[in-house]
Amino acid sequence: MTKLPKFEKGSLLIATPNTVDELYKQSVVLICEYTTYGSFGLILNKPFVLDAEQPHFDLSEIVHLKESLRIGGSMQQNQLMLLHASHKHRDQTLKVTDGVYLGGDFPFLQELLKDEPDSSLLLCFGYTGWTAGELEKQFLDDLWYLHPASKTLIFETPPEKLWRETLSSMGGNYKNISMIPSDLTLN
Repeated sequence: MTKLPKFEKGSLLIATPNTVDELYKQSVVLICEYTTYGSFGLILNKPFVLDAEQPHFDLSEIVHLKESLRIGGSMQQNQLMLLHASHKHRDQTLKVTDGVYLGGDFPFLQELLKDEPDSSLLLCFGYTGWTAGELEKQFLDDLWYLHPASKTLIFETPPEKLWRETLSSMGGNYKNISMIPSDLTLN
C-alpha cells in the first residue's frame, strides 16, 4: 500500500502520466492552502489566452501582462487570484512558501506594477479545489507526485517547461517520466 506524503501549503502537485483530464494533463499545481477540511491550489503552467469578448473582466489594464496569465483551475474561472513575490501588504496576502504570496486586490496589483514593475507575478483565473480526503484519494490513485515548491520554479521557469523541469529535478525515474511527450501519438 502506498504511504501518503505530507501534504502542505507550498508544495507542488505534478500530474502523473495517468492524469487524462485535459486541463490537468502535465500540469503543475501549487498547493496554496491545505487543511483537514479541504484544500485549494493554482495551476502554474496552463496559459490563459485573452479573449477580447471576455464577459466577466475589464482586461484593458492587464493586457500587457499576457505572459503572466494562467488558468488557475476549473473552479470559479471568473475569479482572479494574484500570486506574487512582493513582501508588501502582508496583512492582505497569504504566504504560500518562501518569497511567494497569494492575494491582493486590483488596487494592490496596480500599486505593485507601479512600484515594482519587474516584480514576479502570476494572474490566475480560477483555482483547483479538493474536499476533505479527495486529494489524498487522487494521490493514492496515482494521479499526482509531490515536490516542494520554490520561488524559482514558480516564477522563473517558463510554463511550457515547468512540468518537465520539475520532474527532471526530482531525479531517478521522475527524470525518465519527464521525457514522455504530451502527445503520445508522436511517439
